[in-house]
Amino acid sequence: MFDGRIYRVAFVPLLVVLVVVGFSLAGRSGSLHSTLAPDAFDGPRAFAELQAIARRFPDRRPGGAGDNALADYIAQALRSSGGSGSAFHVSSERVKTQTLDGTRTLTTVRAELPGSTGLSPIAIVAHRDASGRGAEAELSGIAALLELGRVFSQSETRRTIVLVSTSGGSGGYGGATDFATTTGKELDAALVLGNLAGAAARKPFVLPFSGGQGSAPELLQSTLEGAIVQEVGTAPGAPSTVMQLAHMVFPLATGEQAPLNDADTPAVLLQVSGERQPVAREPVSEGRLLNFGRAALSATYALDEGPNLARSPAPRLKLGRKTLPEWAIRLLALALLLPPLIVCVDALARLRRRKEPMGRWLVWALTAAVPFLGAALFAILLGGLGIVAAPAGQLPAGALAADGTAAGAFAATLLVLVLGLLAWPMLVRRLSLPVRPAADGAGLAAMLVVLGVALVAWIFNPFACLLLVPALHLWLVAADLRIRPLALAALTASLVPLLLLLFVYASELGLGPVGLAESAVLVLAGGQVGLFGALLWSLAFGCMLGVLARALASADVEPTPLLPDLAEISTRGPLTYAGPGSLGGTESALRR
Repeated sequence: MFDGRIYRVAFVPLLVVLVVVGFSLAGRSGSLHSTLAPDAFDGPRAFAELQAIARRFPDRRPGGAGDNALADYIAQALRSSGGSGSAFHVSSERVKTQTLDGTRTLTTVRAELPGSTGLSPIAIVAHRDASGRGAEAELSGIAALLELGRVFSQSETRRTIVLVSTSGGSGGYGGATDFATTTGKELDAALVLGNLAGAAARKPFVLPFSGGQGSAPELLQSTLEGAIVQEVGTAPGAPSTVMQLAHMVFPLATGEQAPLNDADTPAVLLQVSGERQPVAREPVSEGRLLNFGRAALSATYALDEGPNLARSPAPRLKLGRKTLPEWAIRLLALALLLPPLIVCVDALARLRRRKEPMGRWLVWALTAAVPFLGAALFAILLGGLGIVAAPAGQLPAGALAADGTAAGAFAATLLVLVLGLLAWPMLVRRLSLPVRPAADGAGLAAMLVVLGVALVAWIFNPFACLLLVPALHLWLVAADLRIRPLALAALTASLVPLLLLLFVYASELGLGPVGLAESAVLVLAGGQVGLFGALLWSLAFGCMLGVLARALASADVEPTPLLPDLAEISTRGPLTYAGPGSLGGTESALRR
Protein backbone atom coordinates (compact mmCIF):
# COMPACT_ATOMS: atom_id res chain seq x y z
CA MET A 1 0.00 0.00 0.00
CA PHE A 2 2.80 2.43 0.84
CA ASP A 3 5.48 3.38 -1.68
CA GLY A 4 8.92 2.50 -0.33
CA ARG A 5 10.75 4.73 -2.80
CA ILE A 6 8.87 7.84 -1.68
CA TYR A 7 9.45 6.83 1.94
CA ARG A 8 13.22 6.65 1.45
CA VAL A 9 13.45 9.92 -0.48
CA ALA A 10 11.50 11.70 2.29
CA PHE A 11 14.47 11.16 4.65
CA VAL A 12 16.67 13.56 2.64
CA PRO A 13 15.57 16.68 4.61
CA LEU A 14 16.56 14.86 7.81
CA LEU A 15 20.21 14.97 6.75
CA VAL A 16 20.09 18.77 6.52
CA VAL A 17 18.24 19.01 9.86
CA LEU A 18 20.88 16.89 11.60
CA VAL A 19 23.56 19.34 10.47
CA VAL A 20 21.51 22.28 11.79
CA VAL A 21 20.88 20.49 15.09
CA GLY A 22 24.61 19.81 15.44
CA PHE A 23 25.42 23.50 15.08
CA SER A 24 22.70 24.45 17.59
CA LEU A 25 24.51 22.75 20.49
CA ALA A 26 25.71 25.32 23.02
CA GLY A 27 27.89 25.18 26.11
CA ARG A 28 26.46 25.25 29.63
CA SER A 29 26.60 28.43 31.69
CA GLY A 30 28.75 28.91 34.79
CA SER A 31 27.67 29.26 38.41
CA LEU A 32 27.48 31.94 41.09
CA HIS A 33 29.81 31.87 44.09
CA SER A 34 29.97 33.67 47.43
CA THR A 35 32.91 34.89 49.50
CA LEU A 36 31.02 34.08 52.73
CA ALA A 37 31.65 30.74 54.41
CA PRO A 38 28.52 28.84 55.53
CA ASP A 39 30.08 27.85 58.87
CA ALA A 40 27.27 29.61 60.75
CA PHE A 41 24.95 26.67 60.02
CA ASP A 42 24.99 24.60 63.23
CA GLY A 43 24.39 20.99 62.17
CA PRO A 44 24.18 19.42 65.67
CA ARG A 45 21.63 21.99 66.79
CA ALA A 46 19.52 21.45 63.64
CA PHE A 47 19.69 17.68 64.13
CA ALA A 48 18.64 17.94 67.79
CA GLU A 49 15.66 20.08 66.78
CA LEU A 50 14.74 17.59 64.06
CA GLN A 51 14.52 14.77 66.60
CA ALA A 52 12.65 16.93 69.11
CA ILE A 53 9.87 18.06 66.75
CA ALA A 54 9.59 14.54 65.27
CA ARG A 55 8.88 13.18 68.75
CA ARG A 56 6.50 16.03 69.58
CA PHE A 57 4.59 15.95 66.29
CA PRO A 58 4.72 12.34 65.01
CA ASP A 59 1.41 12.47 63.10
CA ARG A 60 1.52 15.21 60.48
CA ARG A 61 -1.10 14.28 57.88
CA PRO A 62 -1.76 17.38 55.71
CA GLY A 63 -4.32 19.67 57.35
CA GLY A 64 -4.53 17.48 60.47
CA ALA A 65 -4.15 18.50 64.09
CA GLY A 66 -0.45 17.60 64.24
CA ASP A 67 0.30 19.49 61.04
CA ASN A 68 -1.47 22.64 62.28
CA ALA A 69 0.19 22.42 65.70
CA LEU A 70 3.61 22.17 64.07
CA ALA A 71 2.75 25.21 61.92
CA ASP A 72 2.14 27.22 65.11
CA TYR A 73 5.42 25.95 66.56
CA ILE A 74 7.36 26.98 63.44
CA ALA A 75 5.78 30.44 63.43
CA GLN A 76 6.75 30.97 67.05
CA ALA A 77 10.28 29.66 66.47
CA LEU A 78 10.83 32.06 63.57
CA ARG A 79 9.47 35.00 65.57
CA SER A 80 11.94 34.31 68.37
CA SER A 81 14.89 33.33 66.16
CA GLY A 82 16.54 36.72 66.61
CA GLY A 83 15.82 37.02 70.32
CA SER A 84 13.59 39.75 71.69
CA GLY A 85 14.31 41.95 68.68
CA SER A 86 13.52 39.45 65.93
CA ALA A 87 13.93 40.88 62.45
CA PHE A 88 11.47 38.42 60.86
CA HIS A 89 7.94 39.42 60.05
CA VAL A 90 5.91 36.22 60.43
CA SER A 91 2.43 35.61 59.04
CA SER A 92 0.18 32.59 58.47
CA GLU A 93 -2.19 31.99 55.56
CA ARG A 94 -4.77 29.27 54.96
CA VAL A 95 -5.81 27.65 51.70
CA LYS A 96 -8.37 24.94 50.95
CA THR A 97 -7.01 22.44 48.47
CA GLN A 98 -6.74 18.79 47.49
CA THR A 99 -4.37 16.54 49.46
CA LEU A 100 -3.78 12.81 49.72
CA ASP A 101 -6.60 12.80 52.31
CA GLY A 102 -9.04 14.70 50.11
CA THR A 103 -9.93 18.38 50.41
CA ARG A 104 -8.27 19.97 53.47
CA THR A 105 -7.48 23.45 54.78
CA LEU A 106 -3.70 23.90 54.90
CA THR A 107 -1.66 26.51 56.78
CA THR A 108 1.33 28.24 55.18
CA VAL A 109 3.78 30.00 57.53
CA ARG A 110 5.74 32.81 55.93
CA ALA A 111 8.61 34.78 57.53
CA GLU A 112 10.26 37.76 55.80
CA LEU A 113 13.62 39.31 56.62
CA PRO A 114 14.02 42.66 54.76
CA GLY A 115 17.20 43.11 52.73
CA SER A 116 19.40 46.17 52.43
CA THR A 117 18.49 46.76 48.76
CA GLY A 118 15.38 46.67 46.60
CA LEU A 119 16.48 43.59 44.69
CA SER A 120 14.00 40.76 44.20
CA PRO A 121 13.63 38.43 47.21
CA ILE A 122 14.89 34.87 47.60
CA ALA A 123 12.58 32.23 49.08
CA ILE A 124 13.53 29.07 50.96
CA VAL A 125 10.64 26.59 51.08
CA ALA A 126 10.14 23.35 53.02
CA HIS A 127 7.06 21.25 53.74
CA ARG A 128 6.32 19.84 57.20
CA ASP A 129 3.56 17.27 56.54
CA ALA A 130 4.10 13.57 55.93
CA SER A 131 2.00 10.60 54.84
CA GLY A 132 3.58 8.27 57.44
CA ARG A 133 4.05 8.53 61.16
CA GLY A 134 7.34 9.97 62.41
CA ALA A 135 9.04 10.54 59.03
CA GLU A 136 12.17 12.27 60.39
CA ALA A 137 13.89 12.32 57.00
CA GLU A 138 10.96 14.16 55.44
CA LEU A 139 11.04 16.65 58.32
CA SER A 140 14.74 17.43 57.88
CA GLY A 141 13.97 20.25 55.45
CA ILE A 142 12.01 22.04 58.19
CA ALA A 143 14.88 21.56 60.67
CA ALA A 144 17.27 23.12 58.16
CA LEU A 145 14.78 25.94 57.50
CA LEU A 146 14.63 26.83 61.21
CA GLU A 147 18.42 26.78 61.50
CA LEU A 148 18.72 29.02 58.42
CA GLY A 149 16.25 31.38 60.10
CA ARG A 150 18.60 31.68 63.10
CA VAL A 151 21.56 32.33 60.80
CA PHE A 152 19.85 35.02 58.72
CA SER A 153 18.36 36.74 61.79
CA GLN A 154 21.91 37.52 62.93
CA SER A 155 23.24 38.68 59.56
CA GLU A 156 22.49 41.25 56.87
CA THR A 157 21.56 40.35 53.31
CA ARG A 158 21.18 42.42 50.17
CA ARG A 159 17.92 40.72 49.19
CA THR A 160 14.84 40.05 51.25
CA ILE A 161 14.88 36.46 52.54
CA VAL A 162 11.49 34.71 52.67
CA LEU A 163 11.26 31.49 54.70
CA VAL A 164 8.14 29.44 53.91
CA SER A 165 6.77 26.38 55.71
CA THR A 166 4.12 24.68 53.59
CA SER A 167 1.81 21.70 53.89
CA GLY A 168 0.71 19.33 51.15
CA GLY A 169 4.22 18.31 50.12
CA SER A 170 3.32 14.68 50.78
CA GLY A 171 0.96 14.83 47.81
CA GLY A 172 -0.67 17.61 45.83
CA TYR A 173 1.68 20.48 46.75
CA GLY A 174 -1.32 22.64 47.70
CA GLY A 175 0.59 24.98 50.01
CA ALA A 176 3.44 25.52 47.57
CA THR A 177 0.99 26.08 44.70
CA ASP A 178 -0.89 28.73 46.68
CA PHE A 179 2.36 30.47 47.64
CA ALA A 180 3.55 30.36 44.01
CA THR A 181 0.36 31.91 42.64
CA THR A 182 0.18 34.68 45.27
CA THR A 183 3.85 35.59 45.73
CA GLY A 184 5.90 33.69 43.19
CA LYS A 185 6.26 36.41 40.56
CA GLU A 186 7.85 38.74 43.12
CA LEU A 187 10.75 36.34 43.78
CA ASP A 188 14.09 36.12 42.01
CA ALA A 189 14.60 32.47 42.95
CA ALA A 190 13.34 29.79 45.30
CA LEU A 191 15.28 26.99 46.98
CA VAL A 192 13.08 24.07 48.04
CA LEU A 193 14.45 21.91 50.86
CA GLY A 194 13.34 18.30 50.78
CA ASN A 195 14.94 15.30 52.46
CA LEU A 196 18.36 16.55 53.65
CA ALA A 197 19.24 13.91 56.25
CA GLY A 198 18.02 10.53 54.94
CA ALA A 199 20.49 7.67 55.07
CA ALA A 200 19.65 6.45 51.54
CA ALA A 201 21.28 8.71 48.95
CA ARG A 202 20.10 8.74 45.36
CA LYS A 203 21.36 11.15 42.71
CA PRO A 204 20.65 13.66 41.30
CA PHE A 205 20.47 15.84 44.41
CA VAL A 206 19.27 18.91 42.47
CA LEU A 207 15.92 18.67 40.65
CA PRO A 208 14.86 21.52 38.34
CA PHE A 209 11.68 20.08 36.79
CA SER A 210 8.36 21.88 36.49
CA GLY A 211 4.83 20.69 35.88
CA GLY A 212 5.28 21.58 32.19
CA GLN A 213 8.05 21.45 29.62
CA GLY A 214 10.23 24.11 31.24
CA SER A 215 12.67 23.86 34.12
CA ALA A 216 14.70 26.09 36.42
CA PRO A 217 17.37 28.31 34.80
CA GLU A 218 20.69 26.60 34.31
CA LEU A 219 22.49 29.28 36.35
CA LEU A 220 20.37 28.44 39.42
CA GLN A 221 21.01 24.72 39.01
CA SER A 222 24.75 25.09 38.56
CA THR A 223 25.00 27.43 41.56
CA LEU A 224 23.42 24.88 43.89
CA GLU A 225 25.42 22.04 42.32
CA GLY A 226 28.65 23.97 42.92
CA ALA A 227 27.70 24.55 46.55
CA ILE A 228 27.09 20.81 47.01
CA VAL A 229 30.49 19.95 45.54
CA GLN A 230 32.16 22.43 47.89
CA GLU A 231 30.30 21.57 51.12
CA VAL A 232 29.36 17.90 50.67
CA GLY A 233 32.47 16.87 48.77
CA THR A 234 30.68 14.85 46.11
CA ALA A 235 29.23 15.48 42.68
CA PRO A 236 25.46 16.03 42.91
CA GLY A 237 24.79 14.13 39.71
CA ALA A 238 22.61 15.36 36.89
CA PRO A 239 19.35 14.14 35.38
CA SER A 240 20.08 11.70 32.58
CA THR A 241 19.01 12.45 29.02
CA VAL A 242 16.27 9.82 29.26
CA MET A 243 15.06 11.28 32.56
CA GLN A 244 14.93 14.79 31.06
CA LEU A 245 13.03 13.55 28.02
CA ALA A 246 10.56 11.70 30.25
CA HIS A 247 9.74 14.89 32.13
CA MET A 248 9.40 16.84 28.89
CA VAL A 249 7.34 14.20 27.10
CA PHE A 250 4.96 13.70 30.02
CA PRO A 251 5.49 16.43 32.65
CA LEU A 252 4.72 15.02 36.10
CA ALA A 253 5.11 17.18 39.18
CA THR A 254 7.50 15.43 41.59
CA GLY A 255 8.40 18.18 44.06
CA GLU A 256 7.34 21.58 45.38
CA GLN A 257 9.68 23.30 42.92
CA ALA A 258 7.24 22.28 40.16
CA PRO A 259 4.39 24.71 40.98
CA LEU A 260 6.92 27.50 41.55
CA ASN A 261 8.48 26.94 38.12
CA ASP A 262 4.98 26.79 36.64
CA ALA A 263 4.32 30.22 38.17
CA ASP A 264 7.42 31.63 36.40
CA THR A 265 9.55 31.56 39.57
CA PRO A 266 12.98 29.92 39.11
CA ALA A 267 13.07 27.09 41.67
CA VAL A 268 15.08 23.94 42.36
CA LEU A 269 14.61 21.10 44.84
CA LEU A 270 17.53 20.04 47.04
CA GLN A 271 17.04 16.44 48.19
CA VAL A 272 19.41 13.58 48.95
CA SER A 273 16.92 10.94 47.75
CA GLY A 274 16.44 12.28 44.22
CA GLU A 275 12.82 12.30 43.10
CA ARG A 276 11.79 9.74 45.71
CA GLN A 277 10.29 10.80 49.00
CA PRO A 278 11.84 8.96 51.95
CA VAL A 279 9.99 6.17 53.71
CA ALA A 280 8.54 6.97 57.13
CA ARG A 281 11.09 4.94 59.11
CA GLU A 282 14.20 5.87 57.15
CA PRO A 283 17.14 6.61 59.49
CA VAL A 284 18.65 10.08 59.45
CA SER A 285 22.24 11.30 59.56
CA GLU A 286 23.50 14.31 61.49
CA GLY A 287 26.51 14.71 59.22
CA ARG A 288 24.38 14.67 56.09
CA LEU A 289 22.06 17.35 57.51
CA LEU A 290 25.11 19.48 58.38
CA ASN A 291 26.68 19.19 54.91
CA PHE A 292 23.52 19.75 52.88
CA GLY A 293 22.35 22.53 55.22
CA ARG A 294 25.62 24.35 54.63
CA ALA A 295 25.29 23.78 50.88
CA ALA A 296 21.84 25.43 51.00
CA LEU A 297 23.26 28.36 52.96
CA SER A 298 26.21 28.73 50.58
CA ALA A 299 23.92 28.74 47.54
CA THR A 300 21.66 31.35 49.19
CA TYR A 301 24.68 33.59 49.87
CA ALA A 302 25.72 33.27 46.21
CA LEU A 303 22.22 34.12 44.94
CA ASP A 304 22.03 37.06 47.33
CA GLU A 305 25.25 38.55 45.95
CA GLY A 306 24.58 37.71 42.30
CA PRO A 307 22.46 39.31 39.57
CA ASN A 308 18.78 38.61 38.97
CA LEU A 309 18.10 35.30 37.27
CA ALA A 310 16.52 35.05 33.83
CA ARG A 311 12.84 34.09 33.89
CA SER A 312 10.73 31.91 31.59
CA PRO A 313 13.63 29.87 30.19
CA ALA A 314 12.90 27.95 27.01
CA PRO A 315 13.18 24.18 27.48
CA ARG A 316 16.69 22.92 26.81
CA LEU A 317 17.93 19.34 26.73
CA LYS A 318 21.27 18.80 28.50
CA LEU A 319 23.68 16.51 26.70
CA GLY A 320 26.79 16.30 28.87
CA ARG A 321 28.49 19.69 28.78
CA LYS A 322 26.26 20.86 25.94
CA THR A 323 22.61 21.93 25.73
CA LEU A 324 20.15 21.53 22.88
CA PRO A 325 17.45 24.22 22.49
CA GLU A 326 13.77 23.44 22.14
CA TRP A 327 13.55 24.80 18.59
CA ALA A 328 16.15 22.25 17.44
CA ILE A 329 14.10 19.41 18.97
CA ARG A 330 11.01 20.77 17.21
CA LEU A 331 12.81 20.88 13.86
CA LEU A 332 14.13 17.34 14.32
CA ALA A 333 10.67 16.01 15.22
CA LEU A 334 9.18 17.60 12.10
CA ALA A 335 11.88 16.07 9.88
CA LEU A 336 11.14 12.64 11.35
CA LEU A 337 7.41 13.13 10.73
CA LEU A 338 7.87 13.88 7.04
CA PRO A 339 8.44 10.32 5.69
CA PRO A 340 5.24 8.75 7.11
CA LEU A 341 3.29 11.93 6.35
CA ILE A 342 4.32 12.07 2.67
CA VAL A 343 3.85 8.33 2.19
CA CYS A 344 0.35 8.43 3.70
CA VAL A 345 -0.68 11.41 1.56
CA ASP A 346 0.55 9.53 -1.54
CA ALA A 347 -1.35 6.39 -0.49
CA LEU A 348 -4.50 8.45 0.15
CA ALA A 349 -4.35 9.91 -3.39
CA ARG A 350 -4.02 6.46 -4.94
CA LEU A 351 -6.80 4.93 -2.85
CA ARG A 352 -9.13 7.75 -3.81
CA ARG A 353 -8.43 7.01 -7.48
CA ARG A 354 -9.55 3.47 -6.71
CA LYS A 355 -12.78 4.87 -5.22
CA GLU A 356 -11.90 3.49 -1.78
CA PRO A 357 -14.52 4.69 0.77
CA MET A 358 -12.08 6.45 3.09
CA GLY A 359 -14.87 8.14 5.05
CA ARG A 360 -16.10 4.77 6.32
CA TRP A 361 -12.61 3.74 7.38
CA LEU A 362 -11.97 7.02 9.20
CA VAL A 363 -15.14 6.41 11.22
CA TRP A 364 -13.90 2.89 11.91
CA ALA A 365 -10.52 4.19 13.10
CA LEU A 366 -12.10 6.81 15.35
CA THR A 367 -14.43 4.30 17.00
CA ALA A 368 -11.36 2.35 18.18
CA ALA A 369 -10.58 5.24 20.55
CA VAL A 370 -13.96 5.01 22.30
CA PRO A 371 -12.98 2.33 24.89
CA PHE A 372 -9.86 4.25 25.94
CA LEU A 373 -11.65 7.60 26.05
CA GLY A 374 -14.47 6.08 28.10
CA ALA A 375 -12.01 4.76 30.70
CA ALA A 376 -10.19 8.12 30.85
CA LEU A 377 -13.45 10.04 31.31
CA PHE A 378 -14.46 7.61 34.06
CA ALA A 379 -11.21 8.28 35.94
CA ILE A 380 -11.64 12.04 35.51
CA LEU A 381 -15.20 11.72 36.83
CA LEU A 382 -13.95 9.87 39.92
CA GLY A 383 -11.68 12.77 40.74
CA GLY A 384 -14.20 15.47 39.85
CA LEU A 385 -16.89 13.99 42.11
CA GLY A 386 -14.43 13.53 44.98
CA ILE A 387 -14.94 9.76 45.04
CA VAL A 388 -11.17 9.31 45.03
CA ALA A 389 -8.66 11.72 46.59
CA ALA A 390 -6.58 12.78 43.60
CA PRO A 391 -4.30 15.77 44.25
CA ALA A 392 -2.67 17.34 41.22
CA GLY A 393 0.84 16.43 42.38
CA GLN A 394 2.35 12.97 42.34
CA LEU A 395 1.68 10.84 45.42
CA PRO A 396 4.67 9.05 47.01
CA ALA A 397 4.94 5.28 46.80
CA GLY A 398 4.19 4.88 50.52
CA ALA A 399 0.97 6.87 50.30
CA LEU A 400 -0.18 4.84 47.29
CA ALA A 401 0.43 1.55 49.08
CA ALA A 402 -1.52 2.66 52.14
CA ASP A 403 -4.43 4.18 50.24
CA GLY A 404 -7.08 1.63 49.33
CA THR A 405 -9.06 4.17 47.31
CA ALA A 406 -6.25 4.39 44.73
CA ALA A 407 -6.35 0.63 44.21
CA GLY A 408 -10.14 0.72 43.97
CA ALA A 409 -10.04 3.54 41.42
CA PHE A 410 -7.57 1.59 39.29
CA ALA A 411 -9.67 -1.59 39.45
CA ALA A 412 -12.85 0.28 38.49
CA THR A 413 -11.15 2.12 35.63
CA LEU A 414 -9.61 -1.12 34.34
CA LEU A 415 -13.04 -2.74 34.41
CA VAL A 416 -14.50 0.13 32.36
CA LEU A 417 -11.68 -0.24 29.84
CA VAL A 418 -12.19 -4.00 29.50
CA LEU A 419 -15.94 -3.59 29.06
CA GLY A 420 -15.31 -0.92 26.44
CA LEU A 421 -12.95 -3.17 24.50
CA LEU A 422 -15.51 -5.99 24.63
CA ALA A 423 -18.27 -3.66 23.44
CA TRP A 424 -16.19 -2.14 20.62
CA PRO A 425 -16.88 -4.98 18.11
CA MET A 426 -20.62 -4.58 18.69
CA LEU A 427 -20.33 -0.85 18.06
CA VAL A 428 -18.40 -1.44 14.85
CA ARG A 429 -20.89 -4.00 13.56
CA ARG A 430 -23.75 -1.65 14.44
CA LEU A 431 -22.15 0.82 12.02
CA SER A 432 -22.05 -1.90 9.35
CA LEU A 433 -18.24 -2.04 9.48
CA PRO A 434 -15.97 -5.08 9.84
CA VAL A 435 -14.07 -5.58 13.09
CA ARG A 436 -10.98 -6.89 11.31
CA PRO A 437 -10.99 -5.21 7.89
CA ALA A 438 -8.71 -6.47 5.16
CA ALA A 439 -9.07 -3.32 3.05
CA ASP A 440 -6.04 -1.07 2.60
CA GLY A 441 -8.18 1.94 3.48
CA ALA A 442 -8.57 0.74 7.10
CA GLY A 443 -4.85 0.74 7.77
CA LEU A 444 -4.41 4.08 6.04
CA ALA A 445 -7.26 5.61 8.05
CA ALA A 446 -5.61 4.58 11.33
CA MET A 447 -2.32 6.08 10.12
CA LEU A 448 -3.99 9.36 9.13
CA VAL A 449 -5.59 9.71 12.56
CA VAL A 450 -2.37 9.06 14.47
CA LEU A 451 -0.55 11.45 12.13
CA GLY A 452 -3.07 14.12 13.10
CA VAL A 453 -2.41 13.38 16.77
CA ALA A 454 1.34 13.65 16.18
CA LEU A 455 1.01 17.00 14.40
CA VAL A 456 -1.12 18.41 17.24
CA ALA A 457 1.44 17.14 19.74
CA TRP A 458 4.21 18.74 17.67
CA ILE A 459 2.49 22.12 17.95
CA PHE A 460 2.04 21.99 21.72
CA ASN A 461 4.86 19.70 22.86
CA PRO A 462 7.52 18.58 20.34
CA PHE A 463 9.02 16.23 22.95
CA ALA A 464 5.73 14.31 23.17
CA CYS A 465 5.72 14.17 19.38
CA LEU A 466 9.07 12.34 19.54
CA LEU A 467 7.34 9.62 21.57
CA LEU A 468 5.04 8.93 18.61
CA VAL A 469 7.73 8.99 15.91
CA PRO A 470 8.84 5.32 16.26
CA ALA A 471 5.18 4.22 16.28
CA LEU A 472 4.45 6.15 13.09
CA HIS A 473 7.27 4.45 11.20
CA LEU A 474 6.64 0.95 12.58
CA TRP A 475 2.88 1.15 12.16
CA LEU A 476 3.45 1.76 8.45
CA VAL A 477 4.97 -1.70 8.37
CA ALA A 478 2.29 -3.28 10.54
CA ALA A 479 -0.55 -1.76 8.51
CA ASP A 480 0.87 -2.78 5.13
CA LEU A 481 2.80 -6.00 5.76
CA ARG A 482 1.11 -9.22 4.63
CA ILE A 483 3.18 -11.42 6.95
CA ARG A 484 1.28 -11.50 10.24
CA PRO A 485 4.19 -12.34 12.63
CA LEU A 486 6.34 -9.51 11.27
CA ALA A 487 3.42 -7.08 11.45
CA LEU A 488 2.79 -7.99 15.08
CA ALA A 489 6.51 -7.70 15.84
CA ALA A 490 6.57 -4.17 14.37
CA LEU A 491 3.51 -3.24 16.41
CA THR A 492 5.12 -4.57 19.59
CA ALA A 493 8.37 -2.73 18.92
CA SER A 494 6.46 0.55 18.61
CA LEU A 495 5.57 0.28 22.32
CA VAL A 496 9.22 0.43 23.44
CA PRO A 497 9.35 4.27 23.88
CA LEU A 498 6.16 4.22 25.98
CA LEU A 499 7.46 1.35 28.11
CA LEU A 500 10.75 3.21 28.55
CA LEU A 501 8.84 6.30 29.73
CA LEU A 502 6.93 4.21 32.27
CA PHE A 503 10.12 2.49 33.42
CA VAL A 504 11.90 5.82 34.01
CA TYR A 505 9.10 7.18 36.17
CA ALA A 506 8.70 3.88 38.05
CA SER A 507 12.42 3.76 38.75
CA GLU A 508 12.74 7.41 39.80
CA LEU A 509 9.64 7.42 42.00
CA GLY A 510 10.15 3.95 43.45
CA LEU A 511 6.87 2.59 42.10
CA GLY A 512 6.11 -1.04 41.37
CA PRO A 513 3.74 -2.17 38.62
CA VAL A 514 0.69 -1.75 40.87
CA GLY A 515 1.78 1.68 42.10
CA LEU A 516 2.51 2.76 38.55
CA ALA A 517 -0.95 1.69 37.41
CA GLU A 518 -2.59 3.47 40.35
CA SER A 519 -0.56 6.60 39.59
CA ALA A 520 -1.76 6.57 35.97
CA VAL A 521 -5.38 6.60 37.14
CA LEU A 522 -4.72 9.31 39.76
CA VAL A 523 -2.97 11.46 37.16
CA LEU A 524 -6.21 11.40 35.16
CA ALA A 525 -8.42 11.88 38.22
CA GLY A 526 -6.27 14.76 39.48
CA GLY A 527 -6.54 16.69 36.22
CA GLN A 528 -2.86 16.60 35.28
CA VAL A 529 -3.70 15.26 31.82
CA GLY A 530 -6.94 17.17 31.15
CA LEU A 531 -9.72 16.41 28.70
CA PHE A 532 -7.74 17.44 25.63
CA GLY A 533 -4.75 15.34 26.63
CA ALA A 534 -6.98 12.38 27.43
CA LEU A 535 -8.55 12.68 23.97
CA LEU A 536 -5.16 12.67 22.22
CA TRP A 537 -3.89 9.68 24.21
CA SER A 538 -7.16 7.82 23.54
CA LEU A 539 -6.87 8.46 19.79
CA ALA A 540 -3.29 7.19 19.80
CA PHE A 541 -4.20 4.00 21.65
CA GLY A 542 -7.28 3.61 19.44
CA CYS A 543 -5.12 3.78 16.32
CA MET A 544 -2.87 1.12 17.80
CA LEU A 545 -5.94 -1.07 18.26
CA GLY A 546 -6.99 -0.34 14.67
CA VAL A 547 -3.55 -1.21 13.27
CA LEU A 548 -3.61 -4.42 15.31
CA ALA A 549 -7.01 -5.38 13.87
CA ARG A 550 -5.73 -4.61 10.38
CA ALA A 551 -2.57 -6.69 10.96
CA LEU A 552 -4.58 -9.66 12.20
CA ALA A 553 -6.77 -9.58 9.09
CA SER A 554 -4.13 -8.81 6.48
CA ALA A 555 -2.73 -12.33 6.28
CA ASP A 556 -6.12 -13.88 5.55
CA VAL A 557 -6.57 -12.33 2.12
CA GLU A 558 -4.59 -11.78 -1.02
CA PRO A 559 -3.29 -8.23 -1.46
CA THR A 560 -5.16 -6.11 -3.95
CA PRO A 561 -3.00 -4.00 -6.26
CA LEU A 562 -3.26 -0.26 -5.90
CA LEU A 563 -3.41 0.19 -9.67
CA PRO A 564 -5.61 -2.67 -10.96
CA ASP A 565 -5.68 -1.35 -14.53
CA LEU A 566 -1.92 -1.69 -14.80
CA ALA A 567 -2.01 -5.05 -13.06
CA GLU A 568 -4.30 -6.50 -15.74
CA ILE A 569 -1.81 -5.78 -18.56
CA SER A 570 -0.26 -8.96 -19.91
CA THR A 571 2.39 -9.51 -22.60
CA ARG A 572 1.33 -11.06 -25.93
CA GLY A 573 3.93 -12.29 -28.37
CA PRO A 574 7.71 -12.10 -28.06
CA LEU A 575 9.06 -9.67 -25.49
CA THR A 576 11.08 -7.88 -28.22
CA TYR A 577 8.04 -7.35 -30.44
CA ALA A 578 7.09 -3.66 -30.52
CA GLY A 579 3.77 -4.02 -32.33
CA PRO A 580 2.23 -2.14 -35.29
CA GLY A 581 2.59 1.59 -35.22
CA SER A 582 5.41 1.67 -32.74
CA LEU A 583 7.80 2.94 -35.38
CA GLY A 584 5.39 5.55 -36.76
CA GLY A 585 4.24 3.73 -39.87
CA THR A 586 0.51 3.78 -39.19
CA GLU A 587 -2.05 6.48 -39.76
CA SER A 588 -2.68 6.87 -36.04
CA ALA A 589 1.00 7.35 -35.38
CA LEU A 590 1.27 9.93 -38.16
CA ARG A 591 -1.57 11.93 -36.61
CA ARG A 592 0.39 12.12 -33.34
